[in-house]
Amino acid sequence: MSPDPFISRRRQRSRRPQFDPEALFPAPSRWSPTAFYRGLRSAGRILALFAWGTFSGWAQALFQILPGWMHIRMPVIFWKGVCRILNIEVRVLGTTPAATTPGLKQRPVLFAANHSTWLDIATLGSILPTLFIGKQEISTWPLIGSLTKVGGTIFISRNRQTAEKEVQFLIKRLQKGYNIAFFPEGTSSDGTGVLPFRASLFTLAKPRARKGVMPDHPIPLVQPISVAYDRLEGLPTGRNRRISVFSWFGDMELVPHIWNLGKWRSMRATIVLHPPIDPKDYPSRKSLAEATHAIIRKGNEDINQQRYEHGVLAETR
Repeated sequence: MSPDPFISRRRQRSRRPQFDPEALFPAPSRWSPTAFYRGLRSAGRILALFAWGTFSGWAQALFQILPGWMHIRMPVIFWKGVCRILNIEVRVLGTTPAATTPGLKQRPVLFAANHSTWLDIATLGSILPTLFIGKQEISTWPLIGSLTKVGGTIFISRNRQTAEKEVQFLIKRLQKGYNIAFFPEGTSSDGTGVLPFRASLFTLAKPRARKGVMPDHPIPLVQPISVAYDRLEGLPTGRNRRISVFSWFGDMELVPHIWNLGKWRSMRATIVLHPPIDPKDYPSRKSLAEATHAIIRKGNEDINQQRYEHGVLAETR
């Protein structure tokens, strides 16, 4: 009986050498010159972040009392500086709606993005003149707490007793023409996928309807945004490096994460700004959250699978 040719071909394929992406990033010896220079690079960057954050904090305090909109533009300048210090290239695909400058009479925007690391605020903040929503405990974190305060983050407690008061505060920001960015997952993931969205976080887009009473604030558009870190020192980022280098989640310590991140020469974040959607087209916050999640998840997968060629989504079959 002759051997099955299909089985033979399958066995031949199984004997092919397997490529390990980790081989592109060999770990240097603890006492090697490479390890020393990496540590020196990280220390220098952390000192630069402290210096830049201190300077920007004083500048922002001054702009808050001066007329004009420089206090809105300053966070964008600040986050651009943070990305420059860490040598993060931010590749942007897509465009934002026209409503990006507070004070103009146009519809505000809620930017909804996936979340895997504190770097998401830096990369998004470097391209979007917007306020961020963050949990209250972030304000007490070393270094990151100070940076996010300068970068225009609104901290909320997520306490039921203060929830209505916090929503009203955010509504007033929308009424003044501000845009707001938030992370519907409610926490950070390991970067390999997108966690389910919390429909309650879409309250600003789909406020609770009161019988016979119209909302007293402009209903914002919702723009889904996919964020992924797809290059490390010029090479594609695999699953393992996405988790070990970029992602910050669970019970991970913050300071060691910043220290290890600062050792790498260069990184790239790809941000896809999907077309905005109108909350009026969805009957509930749950359906709006599900539609937003599907768009962001697909975009995140496309980035991680290297489906964007020269900024254009390649056709997949």
